[in-house]
Amino acid sequence: MKRVDKPSPNHDGRGDRTIDMLVLHYTGMRSAKEALECLCDPAAKVSAHYTIDEDGTVYAHVPEARRAWHAGQSYWAGATDINARSIGIELVNPGHEFGYRDFAEDQIAALITLCHSILMRHPIASWHVLAHSDVAPARKEDPGELFPWERLAKAGIGLWPQAVASELEPSSGADALSRFGYDPGAPQDRVITAFQRHFRPKKLDGQWDSECAGLLADLLSRLPTASQSP
Repeated sequence: MKRVDKPSPNHDGRGDRTIDMLVLHYTGMRSAKEALECLCDPAAKVSAHYTIDEDGTVYAHVPEARRAWHAGQSYWAGATDINARSIGIELVNPGHEFGYRDFAEDQIAALITLCHSILMRHPIASWHVLAHSDVAPARKEDPGELFPWERLAKAGIGLWPQAVASELEPSSGADALSRFGYDPGAPQDRVITAFQRHFRPKKLDGQWDSECAGLLADLLSRLPTASQSP
């Protein structure tokens, strides 16, 4: 894994927050050069801890002890200052606006190596390895439905569910999703779509169905303080 220091001035203190989340993004810009310039531009007021180019090069922007500005207005499991408690990683990809494409093999291999090192340094549980769209479903789509979440889970990074029997009704989906961590105040169709992007990417329709219920039931059963699975 090739690492290049490319400091960003866009960071501040975490206060006394423990780092317990890992949030993955795509850059959503036309080129890596454009994305790196933005993340290091003080006028842009955005940053991440790391950016990974498609060739696997890792650019280090903000020390992990500092609060990078990557998640924006966000929510997960009752927390609203996600930046203060997370590590943010950007993956170079033009995104849905500029020609969304599969993530490169070298890029994902470097991501897995980087994530393993981060997880060794910080107490980040598997259910706190998240997409930007998970923590900001009303605003964001990244890293999107082409991101290989299942591959990461097999490498010990995050969760990947197996469908189980569930009696969860469509009208109960919002409550169950909020128990997993999603924002109960966000539009329900956006939250469902965010869940589908991460855990059921083959069909993104914003509609709660029995397959979604079964996948969520499995995820809830893995939480240490989960209520009885639906």
